[in-house]
Amino acid sequence: MILSNHLILNRFFSQSTLVELIDKGSNSVFNTCIDQYLGRDSGACNKLTIENMYGFLRKHYRNEYFYKNTLFNKLLIGRHSLNTTTAITELPIHKSKADFILINGKAVVYEIKTDLDSFDRLKHQINDYYKAFPLVYLVTSEGNELKAKEILSGSNTGLIILTKRNTLSERKPAVTDFSLFDKKVMFNILRKEEFEEIIKKVYGFLPDVTPVFYYRECFALLEQIEMKKLYELIIMTLKKRNQVEVQEYLNYVPYELRFLVYFSKSIQKKYKELNEFLNK
Repeated sequence: MILSNHLILNRFFSQSTLVELIDKGSNSVFNTCIDQYLGRDSGACNKLTIENMYGFLRKHYRNEYFYKNTLFNKLLIGRHSLNTTTAITELPIHKSKADFILINGKAVVYEIKTDLDSFDRLKHQINDYYKAFPLVYLVTSEGNELKAKEILSGSNTGLIILTKRNTLSERKPAVTDFSLFDKKVMFNILRKEEFEEIIKKVYGFLPDVTPVFYYRECFALLEQIEMKKLYELIIMTLKKRNQVEVQEYLNYVPYELRFLVYFSKSIQKKYKELNEFLNK
């Protein structure tokens, strides 16, 4: 199969498509994919249609969404708990964006490289992640394993292979590395209310300065905190992101959609409407 022909599948499994399906019951991307891959005479309910489309990804087009959803299901739900672990996606870190981060007592960054991706920026991305987090894994396919091992040779970065059977196999463990930590980068990954929470916890006050100097003074206070203590405070703060209000029934969301539902507050609020759509 020619992979470039299947780019529309990247839009099929997206929050915007799912929200429109819930709100309107129809979506042009959804309809086009049905016509192209399943045929209009399939007669399947929407839940089965989505399962069949995901099955096509599994066999022919393991894109970034497939990797992310696999990590989410097998690591967060399979090994950890929604009550104790938080996931973050697309977090800007310096000049890169982390694909997937799991936070419980520690934080682990997972950089995804599918068969559709280039490895050109990988070293730069990994270096950026080490400016804020001490544990980093590369997640890629069996076909990329030799290339990945060569790039990661002698580094502290771990390697996980998404096998042909769609299992996650750790081929190289990650080693904790705090040596590249950069307090400015760590500060910049925080939202305003998050670094304010840390400053108040440590100092008991916030800077009383004009708005134009506020961020500079906040960073000056944060910069004085000992590095590992600052990391612990940031982890505690980031862990409060994406605390899912629907955790009591996320396990009942179809496997294929869990990543989308977890990272979309608007979809979570429409859980009943989502179920109605799936059963049509």
